[in-house]
Amino acid sequence: MERMSDARGLVVGNWKMNLDFVEAVHLTQQIGVVLRHQPVAHTDVVVAPPFVDLRSVSSVLEADRVPVAMAAQHVNAHDAGAHTGEISVGQLARLGVTQVIVGHSERRTLYAMSDDVVRATLFAVVRAGLRAILCVGEDLDVRSAGGQNEFVAGQLRDALEPLTPAQRALVTIAYEPLWAIGTGRSATSDEVRAISTHVRLVAADLEMPGALVLYGGSVSPENAGELISQGVNGFLVGGASLKAESFLAIIRAVDDCYAELR
Repeated sequence: MERMSDARGLVVGNWKMNLDFVEAVHLTQQIGVVLRHQPVAHTDVVVAPPFVDLRSVSSVLEADRVPVAMAAQHVNAHDAGAHTGEISVGQLARLGVTQVIVGHSERRTLYAMSDDVVRATLFAVVRAGLRAILCVGEDLDVRSAGGQNEFVAGQLRDALEPLTPAQRALVTIAYEPLWAIGTGRSATSDEVRAISTHVRLVAADLEMPGALVLYGGSVSPENAGELISQGVNGFLVGGASLKAESFLAIIRAVDDCYAELR
């Protein structure tokens, strides 16, 4: 993939339902120490803690001036009201959240998050001026039948077509094959290159020629260097983001790749 000289990589650490607030503070501090002493020049870093950790992580990021942004793992599409246990975009923004993961595969498969809910949630996020990380991806049955391109294109169009061009500019696309989430099995280089090319074609057709495309699915320090060269702009990292050493190694692999493009 050809990148502009001023383009930057992006690595998002999704902590999922892991780490209490003490553990979250400790991990954030570890990441901050390393990034302050060994800064990355060409990559943006984001962490997505559980809701209960957001305030604690935000305090560390602000107090220690850690060059890391904060995302939420999910949000409700409504602004307020009788939605027990849910969180609104406005509440997240007040905590310093600047990005929201929308339609993660686990939300879709485990909590019945339909395409309609994904669409409404994405609109709520970008309407508020926050950035969204829109997750798309197929399961093993679709992949085995060769229908991944059509399936992913359908998810993208359904979520993005209702948005204005300005709103679409706030969206990063994360391709995460369901068959590679938490399984230890990552997509091959050829698979990543093919699907990222397809995602970019769909995005361009939706007037998003410069959209950032991430890959998520058992990303590790061992495969990050190879995968980043296959046409993606970075990663949505799960388990490997729970330890500073492995997360920083992935960040470094992305930054090294972008440094070579200067």
